[in-house]
Amino acid sequence: MATLDSAIKSVIGDKTADALGKSFGIATVEDLLRHYPRRYIARGELSDISDLHEGDEATVLAEISSCRLRVNGARKILEVVIEDGSKEKISLTFFNQPWRERDLRVGRQGMFAGKIGIFNGRKQLAHPDYELIPDGNDVDEALQNFAGVFIPVYPATAKIPTWKISKCIEIALDSLDPIEDYLPEEIITRFGYPTLHQAFERIHRPQTLEEAEGARARLTFDEALLLQLVLASRKVELAMQDATPRAIREGGLVSAFEAQLPFSYTEGQREVNAEIESDLKRAHPMHRLLQGEVGSGKTVVALRAMLAVVDSGGQAALLAPTEVLAQQHFSTFSKLLGDLAEAGTLGASDVGTQLALLTGSMSAAAKRETLARIASGDAGIVIGTHALLSHGVEFNDLGLVVVDEQHRFGVEQRDALRTKAKLPPHVLVMTATPIPRTVAMTIFGDLDVSTLRQLPGGRSPITTHVIPTLEKPHYLTRAWQRIREEVEKGHQAYIVAPRITAPSQEQSKSAITQRDREMAALLGQSFDEEVLESGEMSSVEELAPELATGALTGLKIAPLHGKQSSELKEETMKAFASHQLDVLVSTTVIEVGVDVPNASTMVIMDADRFGVSQLHQLRGRVGRGSVPGLCLLVTSADEESPAMERLKAVAQTLDGFELSRIDLDQRREGDVLGRAQSGSKSQLRLLRVLRDEDLIEQARELAINIISTDASLSKYPRLAAEVAELRAEEQSAFMDKG
Repeated sequence: MATLDSAIKSVIGDKTADALGKSFGIATVEDLLRHYPRRYIARGELSDISDLHEGDEATVLAEISSCRLRVNGARKILEVVIEDGSKEKISLTFFNQPWRERDLRVGRQGMFAGKIGIFNGRKQLAHPDYELIPDGNDVDEALQNFAGVFIPVYPATAKIPTWKISKCIEIALDSLDPIEDYLPEEIITRFGYPTLHQAFERIHRPQTLEEAEGARARLTFDEALLLQLVLASRKVELAMQDATPRAIREGGLVSAFEAQLPFSYTEGQREVNAEIESDLKRAHPMHRLLQGEVGSGKTVVALRAMLAVVDSGGQAALLAPTEVLAQQHFSTFSKLLGDLAEAGTLGASDVGTQLALLTGSMSAAAKRETLARIASGDAGIVIGTHALLSHGVEFNDLGLVVVDEQHRFGVEQRDALRTKAKLPPHVLVMTATPIPRTVAMTIFGDLDVSTLRQLPGGRSPITTHVIPTLEKPHYLTRAWQRIREEVEKGHQAYIVAPRITAPSQEQSKSAITQRDREMAALLGQSFDEEVLESGEMSSVEELAPELATGALTGLKIAPLHGKQSSELKEETMKAFASHQLDVLVSTTVIEVGVDVPNASTMVIMDADRFGVSQLHQLRGRVGRGSVPGLCLLVTSADEESPAMERLKAVAQTLDGFELSRIDLDQRREGDVLGRAQSGSKSQLRLLRVLRDEDLIEQARELAINIISTDASLSKYPRLAAEVAELRAEEQSAFMDKG
């Protein structure tokens, strides 16, 4: 007999166990039982050949109607035709495997699986996986042996087809000891769920579809509840920690800063300022997420919070994901603070502090000087990249950690900076990616959430158009003319390309950008590896000189990308900000934090290569002043493709919250808690944060109620063990990464 913790090798053969481990990270019986079916096929109702389309992954129950071996030079090609009683047939092709002719005899029936292709106008499966029904068995009896009344179809690979997975699960279920349920009996009864043992049995061997759905509902609820219990318990623990209260001092830095601000706060900014101010006064650390539309004024709110901490004698650190963004924040803070950032110099304000910038590419001498100012406390506000996390960075009194663009960092990096404080510091997490409410509950459930929706006065509307180069190539010529017209009016433009250098042919077939994967991580998702075959993508190093000597000749153009030295990047950004340049040809390094009010136009090349939220972020770089913004999305995507749907959605709305839902709806959720290994409990398999919104609300309410009355889960030891294991896995993943 076996338990959920038993090694998979103890119930199935070593070879199959190794293949399951390699393909799906399956190591234990529980891992195997949590490899859930994608769908079910009723006996006798497998895929209808006439309903299948090119590219479909299909499992077909069919009969062999012909089998022919032909020789073409040195190649032996076995051609098999199968039919399932519908109007169409499928050909199976096997190269240099003549021995299969003995098995694949006319009249035999079986299950055939693979990806549908088209060859000579006929549907084809090349080298399909198959399982033949033994001679003498009728179909119903044979399929009964496969999987009972309903046949589960599993995520599979060429080496481990769905029926092999099904057989492994059958063996595991048959050898499983009774499972002690971790969900309390009163919760199971209250919601009418099956027990955990019943849920595993019914999701893999359902007698009815209703039975399978009931099992799926129970297992989905488990994922939601365990995740919410982890977040709720973490939030309680954080609230119990001691922190130094950081109250704003009357007549201090905050007052001086606000007196010289050239604009008034929006109503939303005033509300969030009050929330943060209230949090900072407490003797427990603030843990707040500040999210808002592109250009909604998050930076000013964060700076005010940092000044409040400096006012009380502490230091504040801002962690940025890139050097370009760190330098941009340093420049913006310097501009907003003026002489308030020059403490200790002649002519400085009576109340003031110093700013420090710390990045990995600084010279050793500059780094030593900066580290000394941070350690002494002279630098009240410190801005940096991952370099802030490194050994040797010591603060005098770190009171506030601001993390910009949280999706670029894991919780462990946030925590790494917190360890540099004497007492747990206050934490403010910022993101310019609007997050649907359910996602915020699911990913940032340990944080309080503040939202800025209102844009500051003076911001101009942005118009977005899609340029389909396949159908209307002359539109691209017009785009370059439009840039010229904008420059003649005294404005500036961005041109964004997805690559730095020209890719090799192999690289050109890569799919979604790295930024998309980062967005997926934020939203608790992973991409299906969609391969785009539409030729090479635009690159900065090719496009910049091509435009400078062609369509945009005579304009001042410069490239900007992540592989340039930090000095060159800084010089280029300063030159663009001071209008010494007309056009910046850049990768996505400009997507957040870059603020040049005079920039009116953006052209995004190969826009289909970017995610919805990323396009929204990029577009937010224009229309930041009094000049109306224009964003042109250039694409060679097919008019009917999902990529074109994404681009049209971006063009139709400026509502980042609506776009984030569209973005999430097109993806599938993956690991939310962190970067845990595949197969671990912290990986979400069934929960979908949009579809299961009501379920997540229900689980969150239940988790908060449980933790508020029993923070250690002492009444529910089995549930406590599951939560502890989840948290241990999370911590282990962070330790491994570090």
